[in-house]
Amino acid sequence: MKPKIKICGLRDPENIRDVLALQPDYIGFIFYPASKRFVGSLDSGWVARLTGADKTGVFVDADEQQVTSLTKGYGFQAVQLHGNEDPAYCARLRTTGVTVIKAFGIDEQFDWARLRGYEDAVDYFLFDTRSKQHGGTGVRFDWRLLAGYTSDKPFFLSGGLDAENIHEALKIGDNRLHALDLNSKFETVPGIKDIKLLKQTLRTIKTINDE
Repeated sequence: MKPKIKICGLRDPENIRDVLALQPDYIGFIFYPASKRFVGSLDSGWVARLTGADKTGVFVDADEQQVTSLTKGYGFQAVQLHGNEDPAYCARLRTTGVTVIKAFGIDEQFDWARLRGYEDAVDYFLFDTRSKQHGGTGVRFDWRLLAGYTSDKPFFLSGGLDAENIHEALKIGDNRLHALDLNSKFETVPGIKDIKLLKQTLRTIKTINDE
């Protein structure tokens, strides 16, 4: 299966338009104030009118009503949850019709059994590098740890993906790999994507997928 592409951490209108022209499957907007890629004052009505990719709001332990309100205001098709949100929280959001992606930070001590309670509460998992800052580290975790993942639930792969290791990511050969999440390694500054590098990388991905 050819993984879809998500480009995350967007906040500048002109840059967002350039990213959409590359035709990714998902684009992500971060609503965690501590993030260098926090959306800030990005106009919700403008975002809501954007088409061409599934718009995804990224949250960390946010108030449930706030998430629902922002999802409606920005016209998100998906929410990505990077905190300690429990299965009940995820399931309630899912009943609103939004796609729910639950993120987990992975390291050698990660207990894959934690995912069982989320099986029926989310649409996808996202596996990122474990960190105190809830993602955006630009550091890759050891993908061999994915051998411990036994669920049938499809997942996004995040954490340190770059133009050099994308070849290795595409050759993981796991049919559950739903999407690659491109973020900090494809920027000129935090929140502004390097369009030239993305274009080159997406061309590389297409070439490998067509082999």
